[in-house]
Amino acid sequence: MGTSADAGEPTARWTEATVFADMWVDPDDDPREGGPSAPVDERALLLDYLRYYRLTLELKCSGLDAEQLARRSVPPSTMSLLGLLRHAVEDERHVRRVMTGADAPRLYRTEQDRDGDWNGAVADPAVVEDAWRRWRHEVAETDRMVASIADLDAYNAGDSDLGPDGADLTLRDLLLAHIVEYARHCGHADLLRERVDGRVGQ
Repeated sequence: MGTSADAGEPTARWTEATVFADMWVDPDDDPREGGPSAPVDERALLLDYLRYYRLTLELKCSGLDAEQLARRSVPPSTMSLLGLLRHAVEDERHVRRVMTGADAPRLYRTEQDRDGDWNGAVADPAVVEDAWRRWRHEVAETDRMVASIADLDAYNAGDSDLGPDGADLTLRDLLLAHIVEYARHCGHADLLRERVDGRVGQ
């Protein structure tokens, strides 16, 4: 996914000078491009969109220190880039929990602190390293789960949080919702990154 194997954050090459001052990489080197070529089936298309938005979030967090990643947006919001990353960890686990009934309890949120993914995003290098490690692990686990289910129309085995009694969801439903969640938060990441260092490209 364009990340270094021994570091807690994306590779430095994403923040080197480019032909466009506000971009992370030259357009020809953008790691998000070059997905499956036509013709593609529905599964490949969904997974490519998910890959694209995951990489976008990673890109928006690249090259920042712990203080910058933990910097809040504007009061009273607790939103930060680090909080977004931790929130994405919870989202990845949620998809597996709903689809397969996997034993994937929340890592950051608790009954006492339902916004623990955001509130616990503090300017500590150890917290940053933990978030990156967990996110990469959860992404890989979700990808393995999706690969193990052949039919996009397969229904969830775990409990859904839609409606008072839950709802039947297909793998297709969950993938689409997961893509939408990443896309929405990538919009937040655009503004958060701009506030940190003025960078708005890509």
